[in-house]
Amino acid sequence: MPAALRLNENESRIFVNYFGRSWLVALCLASLIVIGCAGRRPIASSPPSTPAPQPEPVPASPPGGQPSAPSASQPPTRTAPFVPGIYVEQGVASWYGVPFDGRRAADGEIFDMNTLVAAHRTLPFGSILRVTNLNNGRDVEVRVIDRGPFVGDRILDLARAAAVSLDMIGTGTALVRIELLSGPSPVGGEFTVQVGAFADRNNAEQLRARLLARYQPIFIQDYDAPNGHFYRVLVGRLPSPDAAQQLAVQLKGADGFQTFVVRLDLPNESGIK
Repeated sequence: MPAALRLNENESRIFVNYFGRSWLVALCLASLIVIGCAGRRPIASSPPSTPAPQPEPVPASPPGGQPSAPSASQPPTRTAPFVPGIYVEQGVASWYGVPFDGRRAADGEIFDMNTLVAAHRTLPFGSILRVTNLNNGRDVEVRVIDRGPFVGDRILDLARAAAVSLDMIGTGTALVRIELLSGPSPVGGEFTVQVGAFADRNNAEQLRARLLARYQPIFIQDYDAPNGHFYRVLVGRLPSPDAAQQLAVQLKGADGFQTFVVRLDLPNESGIK
């Protein structure tokens, strides 16, 4: 080795100690860097979470338990006394014309067979009905102005014009469905039971006298029928059609009467005396 590069023992020791420690420190630093890098995890960026939809709040009821008022966007409720379907009845309808045409109906107006009017035993005067002929599907709207019919199981008498609309002139009767479209309440008012009709008023008075011991009140009412003028005997003054029907069943069972539940109209409208 050339003299210029030759080191003595002390210089060699210093060199080894110095550079040995430097490499050791460098090695340790490198190890720490590698370990630190291996321990870190990349953080992935994610979009912000969308909150789950919440149900719309239900408005609390005001004191007293009544629902809160509807919003302005909601349609107003109907104010008519009745809507279609509130009163529905099904049965046999007949029609009438001459000789009733031109006579006074039970509500006081003159009956015109060429108008869309009808007679019903219990629905209030002025009720508007949709009548559907179940045999052919045809329908017509009529107004109640009269009382009747008082024959068998019939539920409605139609003026001739209404019968023409339903195509039932030839048959005379038809199976129909009645729907109340508007009018006073069908269950409000008072009701009675017809137990007989006589051409001779004395016979009506005799029946009334016989029944007075068991039933009160009893009325006698004038009635124009196709075959003449009759006097109808009416028993009871009941607050509902159901109560009147119970009395009708009782009268039919006890005395064998053919009974009809009838609305008890005002005396000046119905001829009651």
